[in-house]
Amino acid sequence: MRAMRGRLLGVWCAGLPLAGVSVVVGCRIADTDAVTPVPQLLAFLPWLIVPTGAAIALSLLARWSAGTIWGAVVLGLLAWFVQPYGTGVRPDGPVLARLRVLTSNVEFGWATGALIPVVRRERPDLVFVEECEYTCQAAVAKELGTDYPYRQAVPGDSSVGSVILSRFPLTATRGVPGSMGMPGAVADVDGHAVRLQLAHPKPPLPRQVSLWKRELGRLRDFAARHESGPLVLAGDFNASQDHAAFRRVLGAGLRDAARLAGDAREPSWPSRTAPAFGAQIDHVLVSEDFSASDARFLRLDDTDHRALVVDLTLHRVR
Repeated sequence: MRAMRGRLLGVWCAGLPLAGVSVVVGCRIADTDAVTPVPQLLAFLPWLIVPTGAAIALSLLARWSAGTIWGAVVLGLLAWFVQPYGTGVRPDGPVLARLRVLTSNVEFGWATGALIPVVRRERPDLVFVEECEYTCQAAVAKELGTDYPYRQAVPGDSSVGSVILSRFPLTATRGVPGSMGMPGAVADVDGHAVRLQLAHPKPPLPRQVSLWKRELGRLRDFAARHESGPLVLAGDFNASQDHAAFRRVLGAGLRDAARLAGDAREPSWPSRTAPAFGAQIDHVLVSEDFSASDARFLRLDDTDHRALVVDLTLHRVR
């Protein structure tokens, strides 16, 4: 009787996590983000291998063959989906310009003091700063204004404010509407017009999943409407490659620069546990006019995001 109870306990302990992981994997197969808690768990899809492995071990100890097979199937599916998405065709046209892009969420402006020396050290040509509220915008204008004389911003307090800093002349253009600021501009990069758009949709908090999907959908629609010319869409997307809503943004003709540079799974959030644990939710997405190299995630004090720096090359493809 004791052995039977122990086996039954092992089956339950293995079956419950397998059921939960199976729901998440099923949504990944179905290409949907569903509802809470699926979007939150999808952000950490690679780490679901851990409870799946534990469930397989428990199934073996309980001599539950159905659970062992179930776990093996789920583990195989996770391994399949953990593989990075494709890079597309590398542009082979003549080089028109080279530029470095940095994006950083400074968490309510708290990391502004840490960002400024990083910008001076890395010397990016374009800087996308999310959650850059009034004090942050004043500080970057004062400290970086000489090197970055061109700015396009959405003023706001707390997480609403955002700004694009540029060494290149900027022409203001309509940004993407959202709960938090997402400014846009057109940069004159060595005589070539490059459309810039900062991304910062709402995070998929339990009561805001619909809003998160809607704002990512606006970014997708924006990218789909951009019919021609180079485009850089960068910022804190609050979404990883395992979210269907983010993959739809990519499906509008964009590629992830970190993936192009070979760093598709390097976590950017939360910074306290990265790179050992986390999700890559900060991205630089580019049109097919660009190739990318040397993507690096940098730790900044006083923010829960790591900054992302990528080197881009603009090619003539049309």
